[in-house]
Amino acid sequence: MNWTTPATIQAHLLRLWDSGRWLAAHVGGVPLFPMTLPVRQPGAATMGEQFDAVRRWIRQLEEGGKSHKGYGYVIEWREINHRQLGRNRVPTQVLLADETDALKLIGKAADKRCFEQLASITLQLFPALAGWLERRPMTVLEQAGAWARILAILQWFVAHPRPQLYLRELDIAGVDGKFIETRKALLAELLDQLLPPEAVNADAIGARQFEARYGLLAKPALIRFRLLDARHHIGGLSDLSVPVAQFAALRTTVKRVFITENEINGLAFPDVPDSMVIFGGGYGIERLADVRWLDDRQIVYWGDIDTHGFAILDRLRGLLPQARSMLMDLATLEAHRPLWGSEEAHKRYTGNLSRLTPDEHALFQVLRGDILGERLRMEQERLGFHWVRAAIFAVQNAEQCD
Repeated sequence: MNWTTPATIQAHLLRLWDSGRWLAAHVGGVPLFPMTLPVRQPGAATMGEQFDAVRRWIRQLEEGGKSHKGYGYVIEWREINHRQLGRNRVPTQVLLADETDALKLIGKAADKRCFEQLASITLQLFPALAGWLERRPMTVLEQAGAWARILAILQWFVAHPRPQLYLRELDIAGVDGKFIETRKALLAELLDQLLPPEAVNADAIGARQFEARYGLLAKPALIRFRLLDARHHIGGLSDLSVPVAQFAALRTTVKRVFITENEINGLAFPDVPDSMVIFGGGYGIERLADVRWLDDRQIVYWGDIDTHGFAILDRLRGLLPQARSMLMDLATLEAHRPLWGSEEAHKRYTGNLSRLTPDEHALFQVLRGDILGERLRMEQERLGFHWVRAAIFAVQNAEQCD
């Protein structure tokens, strides 16, 4: 039977609640009640064939309503004249006259009061959040226990736009850095509504760039490097990670700088006179943009033989045009055929590259066109290390000849 029951009426009201439309109507000032719901009822033939079942259904509907419970819906009836059963009343629709009755039916009266209180406080402090509250009322309820602290954070940022402090330094009662860390996405939604355009860096998007977007200090990007010649060690140290600004100010007399993407290859890199190796970090190569002492050094890039390896090389040459590649050639690829891997289809680089040499560009086209194999990839760490040593030796010899 697909007839309306007290359970189906409750389910309809719960869907309305869970969707947020109920609380949104409260914020928008558009009343949902009184509300009338149609009643699915048996047809005339069914009434004649299952009269006892129909009577039980009507009794169940009545027992779930206001006449029996003292709250809830009121049944509206119509009289029918059945040719077998004579005159009878059947329910046609139910009326929920006010919100209080509806809330009792689904057990949400306390949640509604809680939202009203939180929304009232929020709008007193920040009238501009009315639209957001209407769109995201359930989020307020989900964060009810934390909402006072969230409002305190919003007040602090409104009073201190772009503060140039670390999260750890924010002095907000009851709030620590971890609280903000776990709610960055929500806070970003709210701060975007409240802060003036000049206080928001629109180019910084997503939770990872929360600090940049709102003028906080972030953990500095680090550059890791190894000095491959003991004569150039710094206070006896050869393997260091330093902030980009410190690396840009480094005073070193190394003549040659290798850049490799794979950490283990960076650690295993052999000693090379007057040289260092930088752990590249993929597209994080952009961090080298302000390291101007690299302009007059020999730069050698060793990346994966795949579409992204050549894209990173192309980008590096935009910063350091003198950069040459190592172990990113067809001979290296073909010599390691048993160790070939594959790129993920949806992550391949498909753009155009304008800074590759003719040989590099030809190999990039071979990879992008799947000429030697589908989505072909040769990762750095798969190369035989005797091959790597020979390539490094060749780089030294070539530069000595230059």
